Amino acid sequence: MVDVKSFKRALPVPTPETQHFWDGCKRGDLLLQRCKDTGKYYFPPRPFSPFTGSDNVEVVKASGRGRLYSYVINQRPPKGYEAPYGICVVELEEGPRMMTNVDCDQTPEALVLDMPLEVFFQPQAESDIHLPLFRPVRK
Repeated sequence: MVDVKSFKRALPVPTPETQHFWDGCKRGDLLLQRCKDTGKYYFPPRPFSPFTGSDNVEVVKASGRGRLYSYVINQRPPKGYEAPYGICVVELEEGPRMMTNVDCDQTPEALVLDMPLEVFFQPQAESDIHLPLFRPVRK
């Protein structure tokens, strides 16, 4: 089994628009933004609502729960990366979807669509980044 927690990854570079998100991840909080005019949540972070174009937005702590919406298993990664690994889309309980990895066997039998997931945060070596990853909800 490939350990998604130890994947080699290209790491994001926080910007002024995304710094709050990465600061939240470091604290163990999955942060989303919500349009105050429509009440809708959105991701990725940006300084304006994708629904209205307004800057009348707020940052809120998400539940950290979601479900596996879609995935593809990469069998032919770039040089220096391990295979196979699932590139997953998780639909958060609040509605937005985010691309991530799910910590389980990287097979179609383990990556079951609609399975309930929960977030956890993985510190990255030699970086200040803590990536939001997901795992199946423990019963």
